[in-house]
Amino acid sequence: MEFEILYALQNLHNPVLDKIMVVITTLGDGGIFWIIVGLVMLIFKKTRKCGVMMLLTMAICYVVGNIALKNIIGRPRPCSIDSSVPLLIPFPSEYSFPSGHTLHGFAAATAIFLHFKKPGIAALVLASLIAFSRMYLFVHFPTDILGGIILGVTMAVVVYCVEKKMAKRKKSQACDKV
Repeated sequence: MEFEILYALQNLHNPVLDKIMVVITTLGDGGIFWIIVGLVMLIFKKTRKCGVMMLLTMAICYVVGNIALKNIIGRPRPCSIDSSVPLLIPFPSEYSFPSGHTLHGFAAATAIFLHFKKPGIAALVLASLIAFSRMYLFVHFPTDILGGIILGVTMAVVVYCVEKKMAKRKKSQACDKV
């Protein structure tokens, strides 16, 4: 069934959309776009906490998703199973599950959303486009994308909740000292 979805997406290809999808997917390469956003957030006091939480979440996701899960599960990519579909990007060297582009995009976008709603919505739209591009480009299965979304959102929410709990505890301890 997953190949049926990917093959259906191949019917959408045209020269303009191909170029757009390559650019969009490139934004997720190595999480660099999201890392830059996080680093820029560190500069400004208003966004600093969000930047820290975003980068921390992405680091955790990298360890859990890219280092652990990809290698434990070892799922081949659709393009390695069916090489008849021409790739528009270089053949990815890592395993398929979960999608790292999706994982890091949704981790970062959710972290932004939890701190700043409007920019967070824009970030979630971009993360969704990046995730879609991975299927369009035939390098990830839909369940790779779904796994990346679930893991990224979950990690961002967990980091956010832990930070809130620690801040509340710290505030409580400060009040106890007074």
